[in-house]
Amino acid sequence: MGAEDKTTKTQPEMSQPEHHRPASIRGIDGDEINTINDDGDIMESKEQSDEPVQNIFNQGGKNYRTLGKWDTVFVLVTNQVGLGVLSLPGCLKVLGVVPGVIAIIGLGSLSAYTAYELLQFYRKYPHVVNVVDMCGIIGGRPLEIIAGIGLMIKVMMTCASASVTLSVAFNTLSNHAFCTVSFVIIAVVACWVLCLPRTVKFVSQSGIPSTISILAAALTVMISLGLDTPSQAPPGWDREIQVIGNPTFRQGLNACLKICYAYAGNISFVSYMAEMKNPSRDFPMALACLEVFSITLYTIVAVAIYCLAGDYTTSPALGSAPRIAAKVAYGLVLPCVFATAMAFGHTGIKYMYVVAMRSIKATHQVTDRSFKSWGIWVACVTLYWIIVFVISNAIPIFDSILSISSATTIAWFTFGLSAIFWFHINKGQYTKNWKKIALCIINGMLIVQSLFMNGGGLWSSITELLNIFENDKSSIRGVFSCGDNSI
Repeated sequence: MGAEDKTTKTQPEMSQPEHHRPASIRGIDGDEINTINDDGDIMESKEQSDEPVQNIFNQGGKNYRTLGKWDTVFVLVTNQVGLGVLSLPGCLKVLGVVPGVIAIIGLGSLSAYTAYELLQFYRKYPHVVNVVDMCGIIGGRPLEIIAGIGLMIKVMMTCASASVTLSVAFNTLSNHAFCTVSFVIIAVVACWVLCLPRTVKFVSQSGIPSTISILAAALTVMISLGLDTPSQAPPGWDREIQVIGNPTFRQGLNACLKICYAYAGNISFVSYMAEMKNPSRDFPMALACLEVFSITLYTIVAVAIYCLAGDYTTSPALGSAPRIAAKVAYGLVLPCVFATAMAFGHTGIKYMYVVAMRSIKATHQVTDRSFKSWGIWVACVTLYWIIVFVISNAIPIFDSILSISSATTIAWFTFGLSAIFWFHINKGQYTKNWKKIALCIINGMLIVQSLFMNGGGLWSSITELLNIFENDKSSIRGVFSCGDNSI
């Protein structure tokens, strides 16, 4: 009887599946957020489990949920701190130092807040594996399809900008030894190889080399400009710094779009949460580290390079340095550019892979090491980088890729969608207290901002690109151009 009683008492605990373990977390406004599992059941316990709620990445084969606290810090830094910082000194040249710094700090703070909103939504629906799944929850299949297309456009545009930057670096280092299209091919093939590993853990391991790379390149430019004048500056040149700029509407909007691009990492954050051991506990700290580091770095690099290069500040900023120093900087920045391409490429490819496995009803095999799962993964990697190659040659100008990408997708994935998610999880509580009212106003303004960036931003960025194509002084004459794009 004693053995039978013992079995009876322990049976309920043994039969409770891992993803039904209770959890609840407090949101930014103090409200308790109940989590919802894969079966749609609400879990309302007061204590948070240390075990991750199950999703397709810790079912079946190998467990992909391997990111710890510091792994997450490194993957977030790799994902966000990269190409975007190279355009910021040029933004200060347009906006002026004071408005530019305000924009960098302000937009960075907004992106930190909207990233935390993603975590709040994820805590309530922990079975999602990307931001597209979140859109499916609030808008059904139609919004899920639109968000999926938008995600692919965004990550592919980012990878295209990385490919263009790599072609600029190769042209600069080799004195335009080959056609620019050939250099883009080399960049794309290298990125294809880097994206073959299937877990985010591999991306996080590139965090330290990537950070050292961008810091070394930025320091090289700043030190060289402190010792010498920009490569294009005439003899006897004196620095003239604009504290407050006087841009046209289009110039100012494009500058703000490029700053938004520097904070465009939010699109991948949910994908990273899905592969974390404990996102509810570890993501806030990792996010705080990322935002403090990125805002500080962006501000210092933008102000220092612009104040040293003045009117001869270029975008990417590495071209502002004296020629030899610029070549050194482009060599140093290569690991960072490759890491950026790998991070965003992995997000897009993982989304394609999950969609493909769901379409053949094989989600239980997502983490398997079978021939089928590896074959589908490699096919997704290959198709992805072929499309990126086409985009890189269709829009072969760094600044234009940044602006068009920001106008079409970043406005929503960094700001607008997070605001919509907030309204969804706070339905019926918008006027509950003064905090809710304030957050309701802020999130409403974020949606309006996203709509404005869509319309006005797309017009300004496309007209700027067409003007570059028509400029007789530009070496880039159109799509798939072999023209020299070196500094």
